[in-house]
Amino acid sequence: MNLGLALFVVVGFLAVVLLLEGLYVYWSDTKSPEVRRVEQRLRAISAGGQVEEGELSLIRQRLLSESPSLQRVLLGMPRVQHLDRLMQQAGDRSTVSHLLGVCAILALAGLLLGLLLRWPWFMVLGVVGLLAIVPLLLLLRRRKKRLQRIEAQLPDALDLMSRALRAGHAFPVALAMVGSEAPQPVAAEFRIASDEIGFGVSADAALNNLAARVPSPDLRYFVMAVIIQRETGGNLAELLAKLAELVRDRFKLFAKVRVLAAEGKLSAWILTLLPFGVAMMIFLVNPKYIMTLFTDPVGINLVYGALGMMVLGVLVMWRIINIKV
Repeated sequence: MNLGLALFVVVGFLAVVLLLEGLYVYWSDTKSPEVRRVEQRLRAISAGGQVEEGELSLIRQRLLSESPSLQRVLLGMPRVQHLDRLMQQAGDRSTVSHLLGVCAILALAGLLLGLLLRWPWFMVLGVVGLLAIVPLLLLLRRRKKRLQRIEAQLPDALDLMSRALRAGHAFPVALAMVGSEAPQPVAAEFRIASDEIGFGVSADAALNNLAARVPSPDLRYFVMAVIIQRETGGNLAELLAKLAELVRDRFKLFAKVRVLAAEGKLSAWILTLLPFGVAMMIFLVNPKYIMTLFTDPVGINLVYGALGMMVLGVLVMWRIINIKV
């Protein structure tokens, strides 16, 4: 074999090997599951809210978008951090830009559908607005379910911390035990608080961040009890055990009240949606019949009056069935 050809083969082989090695190193440093897992935990820590200057400088804020230009635009929008906090409370791992993009795509799809079917302008606006808020409604629904699961799991987590403290472990260790042994999603929130303490955030600030991430009255009671106990002293293990019993009894009472109020909620939903459903069916069967309400001045006044009375009725029914425990 020619010496030049052999040298070319060897150099080519080394180049391919080095290229593959470089691609693997790049992937393992930026895109591997472990790197993504660490990045998500750091982003969750940075979104806690209350840290003193210099305590946490790894990542100052959660990324609102993967694009730097979109990140700057979103930072200038009002209440965008509130939306990011809602996504974190719902356990959504995507970015704010992704959520807003889905809303915009659905709104555009509703607009094109209305224009193709030649719907009236008020129906087009209604469909566009409804489709645009569907992702937000689903986000709020996931958030509510996740918070309910955390509240249901909190008494067992407090019992676990109480037993760990009785066994002689320190409070940060007990917090870490909940993060590693408790079920999800309560374990994820306590693990974030434990990571914050491990990164140098004070225990009080980490607990306040936990209460900010999980807007639950029961969790706020836990945070206030621990902060007061750290300032005044006392038996923290016994305090957590009694608090777990109190939260468990409160949760049982709330479940009973929710069952008793279920009939009222169902009636409220039916009475609220029934007029819109009937109007939609009439429009599909006989559009000219229902359009009189929107073309005749008397019909328009009747529609405004009906909507006003419906809003008043919804507020009254909501006040009746919204029982605080």
